[in-house]
Amino acid sequence: MKKTKILLILMTLVLVLVSCKDDSKNGEKVSGEKVYVYNWGDYIDESVIKSFEEETGIKVIYEQYTQNEDMYMKLKEGGSTYDLIFPSDYMIERLISEDMLQEIDMRNIPNLKNIGKEYLNMDYDKEQKYSIPYFWGTVGILYNEKFVKEEVDSWGILWDKKYEHKIIMMDSTRDSIGISLIRNGYSMNSRDMEELEIAKKDLIKQKTIVRAYLVDEMKGQMVNNEAALAPAYSGDAMEAMSENEDLKYTVPKEGANLWFDAMAIPKNAKNVENAEKFINYILEPENGAKIADYIGYSSPNVEAVKLLDEEIQNSEVAYPDIKKLPKMEIFKNPSEFNSVYTEIWAEVKAADF
Repeated sequence: MKKTKILLILMTLVLVLVSCKDDSKNGEKVSGEKVYVYNWGDYIDESVIKSFEEETGIKVIYEQYTQNEDMYMKLKEGGSTYDLIFPSDYMIERLISEDMLQEIDMRNIPNLKNIGKEYLNMDYDKEQKYSIPYFWGTVGILYNEKFVKEEVDSWGILWDKKYEHKIIMMDSTRDSIGISLIRNGYSMNSRDMEELEIAKKDLIKQKTIVRAYLVDEMKGQMVNNEAALAPAYSGDAMEAMSENEDLKYTVPKEGANLWFDAMAIPKNAKNVENAEKFINYILEPENGAKIADYIGYSSPNVEAVKLLDEEIQNSEVAYPDIKKLPKMEIFKNPSEFNSVYTEIWAEVKAADF
């Protein structure tokens, strides 16, 4: 009888502990309604998160990643609790093909009406079932006129030895390999082993003059005149140029990447309704404008764009006429070539001289 009473007491304690279980955010206990968000580093105005929490009572547990592949691996390994992610075009295509996303109930996203039709039904999500556009832009060359006196119109300048240790390359598998491919006249989505081998050898050869492989840290080095040239996302270029008048941005004549990042809900998300509420909140024009103003990237939210400064709206860097740009490519999922791209980048990064 005594053992039975002890067992009942222990079971009661376990139930109490389970019912009181909550999560943590920055070391603080979090209970009640919540949504787990996994986004790129420094890719939202935190005041929008705060106002969403205040208006809805839903706590946002927010984490950041550096590149698509990091996010993908965390989802693939399982055990993640994310309700909302922000993958790029080719990664959305891959996640759909591997059944890792769930369809979004568009009836819960009335603010989808604010997204320009030209940004919907892209190749990576043709039926617009799994994603909502977040930002878009181009990839080009950010350069400092203090150091670069010649015309910058080709990716080839990133291989010019006169700028040794003044060149920053992207620490990004698809971006850097894509740049090397297109420089050699190939598609950024090549699956040709000979073309990929040439791209790899060129990147390894270039490594001797590269200052560093960076992503977010690139902006600081360019603004501080520590580097002369760097491939850059147009939004990063806009921000850097606003802090250093010697910086300029151009899309090379060979063409470049036209990219899209979007919001998507993982297959195993637990707080789907809250994720959809957060998406819809982000798409409100005022909130979309706040985020676009903070990030500096190009928003597909046409109503939000109307609230931005006219200088931004008319900027050829932020909102270029896509039809007037050189040949632009959207990254596609390389499917069975994913491992090939990964191996190539690993070899480049491991190359030693």
